[in-house]
This record gives sequence, structure tokens and C-alpha cells, in this order.
Amino acid sequence: MQRSATALVALVLTATASPAAVVTKVVEYDYDGVKLKGFLAFDDAVKEKRPGVLVVHEWWGLDDYAKGRCKQLAELGYVAFAPDMYGEGKVVNHPDDSGKMASAVRANVTVWRGRAEAGLKQLKGQPNVDGDKLAAIGYCFGGSTCLQLAYGGADLKAVATFHAAFPKPTEAEAKAIKPKLLVCHGAADTFISAQSIKDFRGALDAAGTKYEFVAYPDVVHSFTVPGADAHNIKGMKYDKHADEDSWKKMLALFKDTLGR
Repeated sequence: MQRSATALVALVLTATASPAAVVTKVVEYDYDGVKLKGFLAFDDAVKEKRPGVLVVHEWWGLDDYAKGRCKQLAELGYVAFAPDMYGEGKVVNHPDDSGKMASAVRANVTVWRGRAEAGLKQLKGQPNVDGDKLAAIGYCFGGSTCLQLAYGGADLKAVATFHAAFPKPTEAEAKAIKPKLLVCHGAADTFISAQSIKDFRGALDAAGTKYEFVAYPDVVHSFTVPGADAHNIKGMKYDKHADEDSWKKMLALFKDTLGR
């Protein structure tokens, strides 16, 4: 009897101590009549409210890459939400299709920011999110989207962009930026003009914006995406060092601004 009771106690303790897995959910919402399907990830072993991170997808749509980044952040104790910027969770594989979809969103800044803000609202509204500790990160099209959020005065503590384009903010938009910015760029990225970088940084400098601009030598576009060259697009290639270093810099920014 003694052995059976001891074994039972051990079994219960083992079950209680087992780590909880990262929980993922599809979150349906809408903006201006368009149905959107975002992706939420968090570790349900953490019971207290914690910082939330918006993860905005590349021009391909809300694919497995963006979802994977959400899971990585969830494993670190954040609540991560990837908004759907195209509608109905659309994902494409051909650059012609992605270019058309991204351009359609970028053509109307009200819609562009509106969909991003709708995603941020979904993140902030999660019961396990500390609404005073929010950040946004984005890749390529997603990075530019995060900048547009900041230009619109979104209540964020931090924004990190990776191989993004740099829409130039107006004087008013630059002054409206609240978060600290981390801009991670491939110095050999042929998709981004030197003039656009100059204009972007000049506007931020004039407004006194707090930002860090990191340019990785000899690194091209999509440097954080393993297998980026599989699309056979010249100028897109993964770079392990730039990927890992930019991620570490992002986490340091989060620690400074979000407290973890």
C-alpha cells in the first residue's frame, strides 16, 4: 500500500510539473467589411499578464514563417499575434501575386494603417496581455507596416523592422512616433535605394526620434528567412549572422522597453 500511494503521489507531481506547450489559435476579426484571420501564440503556463508583440508578415501573406516567429516569441514568454494584412488569410507563392497584393494595400495608407491597427487591437484585447507593454515587429512589407503604425501614433513601446522598405514620414508623422525603433537592414539590399534611406533617416533625425539603424555589410534582402533564395529572385538570400544578431538586438530592445 505504501508503495502504491508513493507512486500515485509521484505520478501526480510529474503531471503537474510537465511544461505547458505553446498554444496557437486562429483569430477571426474584420476591418472595414473585410474578413481577416490572424494567428495568436502564447505559453499557457504563464498565468500573469505579459507583453504583447505584433508580428507582421512579409508580402507573401500570413504564412508559416510569420507563424513560426510568433511561436518563438511565445516560447520566450510573450503573447504574439500576426495580423492578416490581405484578408481571408490569403497566402501566395509567386512574386507577381505578392507584389500586386502588397501594392494594393500600400496604395491606400488609411487601409494599410487601419488593418494594422485592427490587428494591434486584437493583440491588446487578449486577456493575458499587458496593454501597456506592446511592441511590433515586421519583415519586408511587414516592417514597413510597423513603421506606418508608428507614424500613425500607435501606442507602442518598441518597433523592430527587418529588411523593410522605408516610407518617408511627414514632419507630423515623425513627431507622432512613440516607440523606440530598431531598423535592421542589409547594406547590399538592392531593393532599397540609398535615397530612401537618406530621406527616412533625415526625417527621424529632424524629429529627434529614438532609433537604431543597423546595416549588415554584404547582406541582401530577406536575410532573416531561411531558404529565401528558393524563389529564384536575385538579391534575396538568408544570412545566418545577420538573422541571429538582429534577433538578439530585438530582444535587447524588448528588455529595455517591455521589461523582459
